[in-house]
Amino acid sequence: MNKIFFLVCVSILISCNHSNDLDKKGLQVEEVVDSKDAQNVIKKDSLDFKVKSLGVLLTGNPNVRISPLFKLNYNKKDKSYYTGSSEFHHNYYYDNQKNQDNWQNIIPGFKALYGYNLVNVFHFDHKENKGKKLFDKPVLIKTCYYPSPTVDSLKFQPLTRKFYMISVYDEDTNKDKYINSKDLRRFYFFDENGENKSLIIPKNYSVIGADYDSENDYLYINAILDLNKDGKTSGDEPISIFYIDLKEPTLKGLIYEN
Repeated sequence: MNKIFFLVCVSILISCNHSNDLDKKGLQVEEVVDSKDAQNVIKKDSLDFKVKSLGVLLTGNPNVRISPLFKLNYNKKDKSYYTGSSEFHHNYYYDNQKNQDNWQNIIPGFKALYGYNLVNVFHFDHKENKGKKLFDKPVLIKTCYYPSPTVDSLKFQPLTRKFYMISVYDEDTNKDKYINSKDLRRFYFFDENGENKSLIIPKNYSVIGADYDSENDYLYINAILDLNKDGKTSGDEPISIFYIDLKEPTLKGLIYEN
């Protein structure tokens, strides 16, 4: 498979936008008046809402299981409740004997989870017999990359990932009273235990896509700098390229600054 073509394919898959879902209302972060009477204030879709789990997902660590948590929505027309559903970026088979690469996930060693109104991830450790939510408050998750239970390989060496990467909208950065895809998108690291949360990309950038480098096992991340500090992105703001070494995720930094 042509290397350049492959990198482009990965970039499209990682940065694909499901904006039709995320651009909908999103998560409301302030109280709103629901009638002409200013005294009648109702928390319609604030961050204080019910969530629902839709099952358990296996990870590469047999002691650790995760559960995606979705916002519980209400349909006024038929008075029913509904949630989004767990979706995964499409798997494909990549086998290049010349380069000794063999994997089935979008990024070798990682499954990629997403879903409409996916607002948190519950992390459970069987060995410790305890669990926790990865985020202290609801966020709007774009993609959660977690250690795959299936084994991929690079250069005939099996890959075992021991960390999580999660891209989210977690703050009403543009101050429109909603958390949605119009805000800045952050990219977080969690260790295998769901701890040591840290930003992979600085807070004043918004992630827009990524490219995987199989030769070095690096992820290159494209991000827009919020130059005018208005909490949103625009076409005339500079794009920089960051990297994270997936073999040793403490090694990360800036490659190109526009």
